[in-house]
Amino acid sequence: MGRGKLRIYLGAAPGVGKTYAMLSEAHRRVERGTDCVVAFVEHHNRPRTEVMLQGLEQIHRRELPHRGTVFTEMDVDAVIERRPAVALVDELAHTNVPGSRNSKRWQDVEELLQAGIDVVSTVNIQHLESLGDVVESITGVRQRETVPDEMVRRADQIELVDMSPQALRRRMAHGNIYQPDKVNAALSHYFRPGNLTALRELALLWTADRVDEYLQQYRGEHNIRTTWQARERIAVGLTGGPEGRTLIRRAARMAAKGSGSEILAVYIARSDGLTSASPKELTVQRTLVEDLGGTFHHVIGDDVPSALLEFARGVNATQIVLGSSRRKAWQYMFGPGVGATVARESGPDLDVHIVTHEEVAKGRGLPVAHGARLGRSRIISGWLAGVVAPVLLTLLLTALHDTLGLANDVLLFLFLTVLAALLGGLRPALASAAVGSILLNFYFTPPTHNLTIQDPRNLVAIVIFFAVAVAVASVVDLAARRTHQAARLRAESEILSFLAGSVLRGETTLDALLERVRETFSMESVALLERAGDVDPWTRAGSVGPRPVDRPEAADVDMPVGDHMALALSGRVLPAEDRRVLSAFAAQAAVVLDRQRLVGEAEGARRLAEGNRIRTALLAAVSHDLRTPLAAIKAAVTSLRSDDVEWSDEDHAELLEGIENGADRLDHLVGNLLDMSRLQTGTVTPLIREIDLDEVVPMALGGVPEDSVDLDIPESLPMVAVDPGLLERAVANIVENAVKYSPDGTRVTVAASSLGARVQVRVVDRGPGVPDEAKERIFEPFQRHGDAPRGAGVGLGLAVARGFVDAMEGTLTAEDTPGGGLTMVLDLTAVPGLAPAGPELPAQVVS
Repeated sequence: MGRGKLRIYLGAAPGVGKTYAMLSEAHRRVERGTDCVVAFVEHHNRPRTEVMLQGLEQIHRRELPHRGTVFTEMDVDAVIERRPAVALVDELAHTNVPGSRNSKRWQDVEELLQAGIDVVSTVNIQHLESLGDVVESITGVRQRETVPDEMVRRADQIELVDMSPQALRRRMAHGNIYQPDKVNAALSHYFRPGNLTALRELALLWTADRVDEYLQQYRGEHNIRTTWQARERIAVGLTGGPEGRTLIRRAARMAAKGSGSEILAVYIARSDGLTSASPKELTVQRTLVEDLGGTFHHVIGDDVPSALLEFARGVNATQIVLGSSRRKAWQYMFGPGVGATVARESGPDLDVHIVTHEEVAKGRGLPVAHGARLGRSRIISGWLAGVVAPVLLTLLLTALHDTLGLANDVLLFLFLTVLAALLGGLRPALASAAVGSILLNFYFTPPTHNLTIQDPRNLVAIVIFFAVAVAVASVVDLAARRTHQAARLRAESEILSFLAGSVLRGETTLDALLERVRETFSMESVALLERAGDVDPWTRAGSVGPRPVDRPEAADVDMPVGDHMALALSGRVLPAEDRRVLSAFAAQAAVVLDRQRLVGEAEGARRLAEGNRIRTALLAAVSHDLRTPLAAIKAAVTSLRSDDVEWSDEDHAELLEGIENGADRLDHLVGNLLDMSRLQTGTVTPLIREIDLDEVVPMALGGVPEDSVDLDIPESLPMVAVDPGLLERAVANIVENAVKYSPDGTRVTVAASSLGARVQVRVVDRGPGVPDEAKERIFEPFQRHGDAPRGAGVGLGLAVARGFVDAMEGTLTAEDTPGGGLTMVLDLTAVPGLAPAGPELPAQVVS
């Protein structure tokens, strides 16, 4: 009897449809003739789930008393005795009632599998043991019921049951998941859109990892060595040198561009244990790659390129990141290097990235001037090979009494000449040819020890030697010149491409551009100078680096830009060939400066236009909305003072009530105008202190009818850090707005709840709602959504409320009310250390 197979339906949250999918699979298997029974499925009074149970055989449950109540659990013995082909077991992470056969349901499932019974089960991602801390940090709820990850990973099949957060919240609002009395609490706590999105991402990533394990197993079983680019994996080749940190960070940035990408850092050591790597540096790099979410691997291999490629293909990597070689130029005589070899042998399925890792302070740099393009060390090496080496060779051959013959002597001297050309260029090679010719003539051409040549054939050999040496030196020098020119042109093209791209994107600031100039040309400081006229003093429009100059004459290099602007560089004198690129930088600096000024002017114009719009709206408000209550007050007062009308006591009281209502309305409008003016001028200074919400929110409801609001402020809420006066005004405006747009006879709900370090106040109405594209616009000053009548106010209530909430470092957002309407969510900071435990959900809810 073999072990049964386990199939798991995995979901991101309760209600996504796991149980429904499991029961649908059971019906399909029964139709195919499979012996399938329901060992334990809880429908939670959901009609659709209950209907799916019809037609399926259900094993009688075991009843267990606990604390005066009888509970039912799966009867493991009954299932094993029935011995079906497939058993349905819901809620894999469920904790059994004390007195059960096992403490956890996943242990019951393990027994069924050991008995050879296939099991189909369900579980939510938040119940995986390894994700407990992650889920708590997202939702604020600690899951008490968990299942070991290994139990789920060992499942033969895992199927993800997915649903968008918006669709799940709609199911919740329609009462398809929880009972109606629990819907509002669930929507404002665990089932918030952010929570559901994060849990959904966790479920997708966890499932992707499991799929990857299946893929690796399949590739291993079928001996597949080529890369399948189903997922981006970036292998980083490390040498133990300091450039490794740069490579790891660069790979992390590459991985961040694609969701689900993975970083694998690998260090390849020789099998003999000899290594030049720093153990301390490797430890730092291991910590860095693990902090960035990657893994570190130590591989043994004498052939580094082959070992690296073997590792990359073994882990199904799609990209390899390597650093530019740290070897000296002459060391390339011993081979092309790891980077070139890996790039050549990687094939079409692996992308190889060679990353430079020079320090920024050294400058990115154009190639150096022609006279020093090979570097001081190479030039010195070239002169040593061209002048000193021939002398040493002559001494060696003389000591050996020259048994090689003149032809071989010529070849040895020619080798030194070629080596001098490779190292130092044309001049050391020419010197080597001259010195070699003289030494060959004096020491090795009969008669020796004088410059006379007796045999004409020897004369021809020396002449040919000199000609070949000069020709080879010339060819090598020409190749070096062409390489130098190509490098310069490439560097210039990259810089000009950068400048063109920054112009098109408009994303380069002046300081960033000047810093780019300083790094490119290895300067100490760079300044952009300008003046209003020919005789006006110079001023700095921008500068980077220490001690920037104040006038072009004081700079080592100055590049004019038009008549009254110049780019001044200090540090060293640039060769003439670099000024072409510098002129492009200078022109771009002028363009960036003009753009910054235009942006500033545009911002000023925008502020003026906004001020004009607000003034126009204010005049409209004063001319109509403020005059309306004044007109009512004026009419009532005039009526009371009239001598030709005898007012009754009821009429007298009604007119006074009209005066009072008009004054209250006028006071409210003027208060909002004054509050908005304070917000516009930045003079709102909140006095933050700790306070309970139930001390502030009830006071904010004084401006609305008593029977228009349902208030739910739990006493267990933590205190909040707010300005009580500003919070009261903000809540008052929000509630008044909600009451204004609610249908007659419908009450507005004001409920508060806590989640982690935040406290939320939700104002829920059942009015017409607001479309998504207008949810931010309703918070702008003098905005009234839709066809609100002129008497509905000046449109400042929500703008003032958001301004006050922002001043208290809170947030005010608008959401759709499930079933229709608008919900205003006021998010505040809870006082640390006073937050109660997170809200509890049912132990396990299935769909």
